[in-house]
Amino acid sequence: MVRIGLALLAAVASPACAGEALSLHPRNPHYLQFRGKPAILITSGEHYGAVLNLDFDYVPYLDELKDKGLNLTRTFSGVYCESAASFNIKGNPLAPAAHKYACPWARSATPGYANGGARFDLTKWDDAYFARLRDFVAQAGARGIVVEYVLFCPFYEDEMWRLSPMNAANNVNGIGTMPRTEVYTLKDARMQAVHDAFVRKAVAALNEFDNLYYEICNEPYFGGVTMAWQRHIADTIVDAEKGLPLRHLIAQNIANDKAKVADPHPAVSIFNFHYARPPEAVAMNWGLGKVIADDETGFKGSADATYRTEGWDFIIAGGAIYSNLDYSFTPDHERGTAKAQAPGGGSAELRRQLRILKDFVHGFDFLAMQPHNEIVKGGVPAKATARVLAEPGRAYAIYLNGGAKAELAIELPAGAYKAQWVDTKTGAVAAEEAFTHGGGVRTLASPAYKDDIALRITR
Repeated sequence: MVRIGLALLAAVASPACAGEALSLHPRNPHYLQFRGKPAILITSGEHYGAVLNLDFDYVPYLDELKDKGLNLTRTFSGVYCESAASFNIKGNPLAPAAHKYACPWARSATPGYANGGARFDLTKWDDAYFARLRDFVAQAGARGIVVEYVLFCPFYEDEMWRLSPMNAANNVNGIGTMPRTEVYTLKDARMQAVHDAFVRKAVAALNEFDNLYYEICNEPYFGGVTMAWQRHIADTIVDAEKGLPLRHLIAQNIANDKAKVADPHPAVSIFNFHYARPPEAVAMNWGLGKVIADDETGFKGSADATYRTEGWDFIIAGGAIYSNLDYSFTPDHERGTAKAQAPGGGSAELRRQLRILKDFVHGFDFLAMQPHNEIVKGGVPAKATARVLAEPGRAYAIYLNGGAKAELAIELPAGAYKAQWVDTKTGAVAAEEAFTHGGGVRTLASPAYKDDIALRITR
């Protein structure tokens, strides 16, 4: 169900033009500023089809994120879509049914699109698509939710290219006769003109919204995407925003797992990694002085604990964005009540647990904190890890992943402290103590726990 009628109400409720858009925080650019406040973005969101799939009612979906206290959603532009067979995902929002696909380009009068209906005209825009997109961003903004708008995605297999409006078989312009691995390469001037025109149209259509950032391309390390093309798209975004009221952050997807960023584009402020478990990408790129994100999860089973611990590890390592891919959202279960049948997990319980992480880290002045794992001198259980985000001498966020009980030896300056062990599954304080310390190593004993536990120390 499309709720275009609510667009005006949502736009009024969202302070879109009141100031600046989501930005790097001027005090500490490893983190974000949103509506005047320091922000870390944490979510467990649908598989990116909320706008392009007309069967997906995004209002209850956004309500669910708000109800669980989450503040991010990731959505694909509609330039790319999938089939029902892609990646063995049941109820895949990125795989619209026949005649239920919304994308930036208008349909022509010529039949023959691969998934039903007329072919596309790459010189004309679909006004209904842009109305739906703007309403989605407005509805998200009214709920305090940031939208990561993913402009492009490579074609992993021929089946995805077969469904693309940019494939010559699906448009009336004769554009897109190349193989799928040459679409994002700057080789074809007509294809590049299509990309550039779309970026400029999207940037103009969305400029008023403060709850938005752009990702150049999802997983550009597949499908032949070149670095020169990515840099060109970043340049195009920057140029398109010249003279417009707001400037939006640009994200670049760097790698699965980890990689050291080399020669970053100066306009890129968010460096996205997928499946960043363990979170080595954060330490490798801390010196950039920009936001590091774990932008997609999965392929590790469906257990809530797997993706809860990935999120805690990443954020306490110094990451600023954690975006879990939640397969319990489908076009007929927009509140996230489906049983995940896909290469990942997702559930209402996991979303509730991720709110605990968000609340825990927002309970600190995290702008003053940095990774300081060296503060833990011993007592980490076998096969467990301890991560520390700290403002030494004032505040410590410590996360233990693994084990069942610990006696952590922690180096602290002299002073009076309060320590609280926090249950990552309930948010309850499982144990606490106040103590005066003369300086040096202090041992703090945890209560018994399962899987993981967090420790808050404040002075």
